[in-house]
Amino acid sequence: MQENVIPHNFSIGKSDRSKLKKHQPLLLWFTGLSGSGKSTIANAMEKYLASQGVHTYTLDGDNVRKGLNNNLSFTPEDRTENIRRIAEVANLMVDAGLVVLAAFVSPYLKDRENIRSIVGNANYFEIFVNTPISECEKRDVKGLYAKARAGEILNFTGVNAPYEAPAQPDIEIDTTKVTLEDSVEMIFNKIKSKLQLDNE
Repeated sequence: MQENVIPHNFSIGKSDRSKLKKHQPLLLWFTGLSGSGKSTIANAMEKYLASQGVHTYTLDGDNVRKGLNNNLSFTPEDRTENIRRIAEVANLMVDAGLVVLAAFVSPYLKDRENIRSIVGNANYFEIFVNTPISECEKRDVKGLYAKARAGEILNFTGVNAPYEAPAQPDIEIDTTKVTLEDSVEMIFNKIKSKLQLDNE
């Protein structure tokens, strides 16, 4: 069937959309354990970027699994498919000229490398929210760690499923040592040159 799929070339491309938005697109990928603070930082980061006139969209694990990926489980195979679909959606959004903030546990190194290959290395910025599991369990706002420890949840990352930490993330944040405000500032300082903001 694939031989019958022929992409159409449109007149308006990514560079045209970037000029309209007055900044370059980018995928900010937040990875880390459940409860590490990925979504909290992504939310604060998006708020700050919006204040700078940056066009954004946030993709979050639970939200995507309620819709696009509601047919997927948490087996290793489905986790890989979950991340692949998200990467493809993020790639479309990057092509649309947006700065995409994606907050997903994304525990497997091969899956994160696949994201990079889909969106392109220049468009991918990896943020490892490296909060210790002891702190994640203390927070446990959803009660997931307790359920996993009790055997009620299988394939739960950090308890009965592995997490493969990034070897060379673009930035690493331990939320027990860095404030939310400082996290946002650290990330923005790292990506500012990539965004090529034109606020004039």
